[in-house]
Amino acid sequence: MISANNVTLRLGKKALFEDVNIKFTEGNCYGLIGANGAGKSTFLKILSGELDSTSGEIAVTPGQRLSFLKQDHFQYDEYPVMDTVIMGNARLYEIMKEKDSIYAKEDFTDEDGIRASELEAEFADMDGWEAESDASTLLNGLGIETEFHYSLMKDLTGAQKVKILLAQALFGNPDILLLDEPTNHLDLDAIAWLEEFLINFDNTVIVVSHDRYFLNKVCTHIADIDYGKIQLYAGNYDFWYESSQLMIRQMKEANKKKEEKIKELQEFISRFSANASKSKQATSRKKALEKIQLDEIRPSSRKYPYIDFRPNREIGNEVLTVEGISKTIDGVKVLDNISFILGHDDKVAFVGSNEFAKTTLFKILSGEMEPDEGSYKWGVTTSQSYFPKDNTKEFDNDDIIVDWLTQYSEIKDVTYVRGFLGRMLFAGEDGVKKVRILSGGEKVRCMLSKLMISGANVLILDEPTDHLDMESITALNNGLIKFPGVLLFSSRDHQIVQTTANRIIEILPNGSMIDKITTYDEYLESDEMARKRTVYTSNKFAEEDD
Repeated sequence: MISANNVTLRLGKKALFEDVNIKFTEGNCYGLIGANGAGKSTFLKILSGELDSTSGEIAVTPGQRLSFLKQDHFQYDEYPVMDTVIMGNARLYEIMKEKDSIYAKEDFTDEDGIRASELEAEFADMDGWEAESDASTLLNGLGIETEFHYSLMKDLTGAQKVKILLAQALFGNPDILLLDEPTNHLDLDAIAWLEEFLINFDNTVIVVSHDRYFLNKVCTHIADIDYGKIQLYAGNYDFWYESSQLMIRQMKEANKKKEEKIKELQEFISRFSANASKSKQATSRKKALEKIQLDEIRPSSRKYPYIDFRPNREIGNEVLTVEGISKTIDGVKVLDNISFILGHDDKVAFVGSNEFAKTTLFKILSGEMEPDEGSYKWGVTTSQSYFPKDNTKEFDNDDIIVDWLTQYSEIKDVTYVRGFLGRMLFAGEDGVKKVRILSGGEKVRCMLSKLMISGANVLILDEPTDHLDMESITALNNGLIKFPGVLLFSSRDHQIVQTTANRIIEILPNGSMIDKITTYDEYLESDEMARKRTVYTSNKFAEEDD
């Protein structure tokens, strides 16, 4: 168990948390939610001991081990992958290194023998002989193939490092597990594996995530941070949302009845206070009036943007024909004979662990890259707008936001352009910020403004939820559901894929594809063998590359 007792954190004059009291108990998974800037990650750091609170204390059950998912991708660059994972249990790793150093001595003494014996006993008690096997299981589950298990961390990609650091946090069955955005940069298969792991995890989990589907799957409780307080709710994210909305409605209804009663009492007092025969009743009503207190309904600190993609023209029946597209990059065949035809009702989610292949296909279809073989043709009634995964080039200039967006608008009126920025929560002076200095989330909101103002009837979106908070993701999800045009998109957000797509195209690791007209959940259920074949193909190609 871990608890916060009267925890306050002040940053200058501002109190980020004020007298927070909350207890996290064994066997439960707590989703820590709140608006951007509410202090979710900061609170995890306080719980982990990485950050001291201004006052109050964190109490952990004596003897329990806490594990915290770290986001520093370069901290372990000089270590092998296997060592990095086992470091998740610091004491076990310490024993392993001390044993190795003792056995490596040329002048092995009796004292060394005694110490080695003590270490071996502790090592066995901690299931040390299973450490590498357990670490491999975690790595394989997250999609890190066996041939990488003894590579140096510096030789791996950023996405692989993310998975290894997650394996480190999960390693050794910690009593308390703190996870800050564990699904970031994970493909949907790895997220599904993590969901099952946490569902079957018997100890305490506290997780920050913007993935609503993930929170619904794994959480038994929701801890909601708002205005420096944390309110605990039993149930998953959807249950929290319904409960919180119900609570607000009930408070408003109660206030309405109180206001009606106040009005009734005030009218009686005003009418009869000067009447001698009614003065006692008027006095009684004055006392009753003084006792009525309206509930304070404080608006949430959450802010939802308004996302609405409206095409300037209706799309025809002929949308896109792709014939035999292949692409090899750095000697690796990324796309192999990709062919498909899109109709005017298609909303296609491109899935699979091969994220580079999806990005490459989107770049080809948006005209940013040429295929080695094959061709594609857009219908004459189509207009496309592209949301790239990497938007660095878009903001590598000194434009202010309003000028940056105006260049993409047919209507060059500043008021018109500011309207689109306002929908995405850029208000007032925000419009004169330079785009170069925007945060990741602000840049994504700018890109979504660009898509809205374009009036395109075909949207190509490559991981649009990266850097967005939950409120913006929810708004984007609603906007995509309502969009009357054609969608081609990839996303790690299960709920967006499930609620938006009516067709699934999976790009396999060998560059080929599977194409099904179905929802995502139905695809996962009906094509389990195809997904297993994906893993097999991935391993096969890794062997061939060796």
